[in-house]
Amino acid sequence: MLKILRSVDELVAEAEEKVVSLTPAEVMNRLGEPGLILVDLRDIRELKRDGRIPGSVHVPRGMLEFWIDPSSPYYQDQFDHADSLILYCNKGARSALAAQSLQRMGLQAVAHMVGGMSRWENDIGEIEPLPERRPSA
Repeated sequence: MLKILRSVDELVAEAEEKVVSLTPAEVMNRLGEPGLILVDLRDIRELKRDGRIPGSVHVPRGMLEFWIDPSSPYYQDQFDHADSLILYCNKGARSALAAQSLQRMGLQAVAHMVGGMSRWENDIGEIEPLPERRPSA
């Protein structure tokens, strides 16, 4: 049996000590800043079920570091003109860990939203459905 020495709660708490954590209201106040990308890390099933914050960009959590790194074959050019990133997930744990990972890659202008989409829904309430994908020709 695998023996875990540090719980996921401990890892998330450590990450939250090292990254910038913003409330949904603080995120709302920053929306529209030039060069800011609001990144939704949730699984596609969560987006289809719950919608998303208007203007956010979906990046699957498992691909974040690969899509951000220009030396990766998976790099996404949508990050070419980004000056800062705010990450969010459903409750805030994945985004805290992801923000810490990006900091370890050298990114400084990265933050995460405390409480994630659940808290956004309670505090702000502004949500849009995931746009329908057009079938490729």
